[in-house]
Amino acid sequence: MSASAVYILDVKGKVMICRNYRGNIDMSIIDNFMPLVMDKEEEGVSAPIIQYGNITFIYIKCNNLYLVATTKKNANVALVFQFLHRCVQVFSEYFKELEEESIRDNFVIIYELLDEVMDFGFPQTTDSKILQEYITQEGHKLEVAPRPPMAVTNAVSWRSEGIKYRKNEVFLDIIESVNLLVSGSGSVLRSEIVGAVKMRVYLSGMPELRLGLNDKVLFESTGRGKSKSVELEDVKFNQCVRLSRFENDRTISFIPPDGEFELMSYRLNTHVKPLIWVESVIERHAHSRIEFMIKAKSQFKRRSTANNVEIVVTVPTDADCPKFKTTAGSCRYAPDQNAMIWTIKSFPGGKEYLMRAHFGLPSVVNEDLEGKAPIHVRFEIPYFTVSGIQVRYLKIIEKSGYQALPWVRYITQNGDYQLRTG
Repeated sequence: MSASAVYILDVKGKVMICRNYRGNIDMSIIDNFMPLVMDKEEEGVSAPIIQYGNITFIYIKCNNLYLVATTKKNANVALVFQFLHRCVQVFSEYFKELEEESIRDNFVIIYELLDEVMDFGFPQTTDSKILQEYITQEGHKLEVAPRPPMAVTNAVSWRSEGIKYRKNEVFLDIIESVNLLVSGSGSVLRSEIVGAVKMRVYLSGMPELRLGLNDKVLFESTGRGKSKSVELEDVKFNQCVRLSRFENDRTISFIPPDGEFELMSYRLNTHVKPLIWVESVIERHAHSRIEFMIKAKSQFKRRSTANNVEIVVTVPTDADCPKFKTTAGSCRYAPDQNAMIWTIKSFPGGKEYLMRAHFGLPSVVNEDLEGKAPIHVRFEIPYFTVSGIQVRYLKIIEKSGYQALPWVRYITQNGDYQLRTG
């Protein structure tokens, strides 16, 4: 990476705190940063990388603060940006909110953190859980500095040694969000599943976990091609996963961080049948009133149930005197959103419900612009995945040989889920 120095500036460009890591540039070079940013803005350019002679400024903005890294070398810019964002994350976890006041109140601890997160321009420990073990809010009061935890010098930098729990448990949630766009004529224009495997780990010692999914590539390589499997795309893993092991035999093997984290994310660009189908009929009556008839149908299996379903329908900006009639749930008018929201707490599969709404229209408006906004649907279906992904096994191996309880949940929810009204 080779960053020469890191600065934190206020909104006017005044240096609040800085750290020189390589000593190969004049630290006063930062005086040129703010005029360069303003020049770019006047030109209508917003560039997060600015070249000045043989120096490069790489920066991000957070709550009216600028975090700036300077470099003379041909640095890995993506890594520099990731480092700056990790610094924001670490500071936020220490001070709750990263802003001018929290910087002024915590100079000493920020200098300590800047010393630990980078060494001679190369990122080191940027995991706040590990840093909090030996850089405390009170600072070092002992005459002899405490020994850093093994995680700092260990290959497993995301987990400390000596973790103990009376009850060893693992909670694994597979959460899939459905992005869907349906045209006014009823054809699916865009459908996509975005999934995440989230974990909460409360295990003693240094356990190794192995997760098996019904992965299509694995099933085909082991001669189980006809079994029900899922072809995962754009898979991204947490740093704890052994990538070489996954590439060799598709085994997801890892020593987990302690507590809550996202193990992996994936995407499936498959055709998704709309889980909740919504049709609308809108009738206008000579600038006096407007009537809606909305039909909602659940198109998933009867044994599943969608919870907290919200169907959001846009109404004219000048609508008033709302009246609603529904066969299930309740409806309310939300004037701040220019919408009515039909809420159905429990929507079993294979059901169909109707809602009728009546609004007064006191003024004359451009009818072409009204009623064209898409209907948005929000929902959550527990114990169900659209992709059919399944956890085949979750093995927990620890040298002390304790028994641990793994808990697995599946949840499908809406992402950007829209149905156009035509």
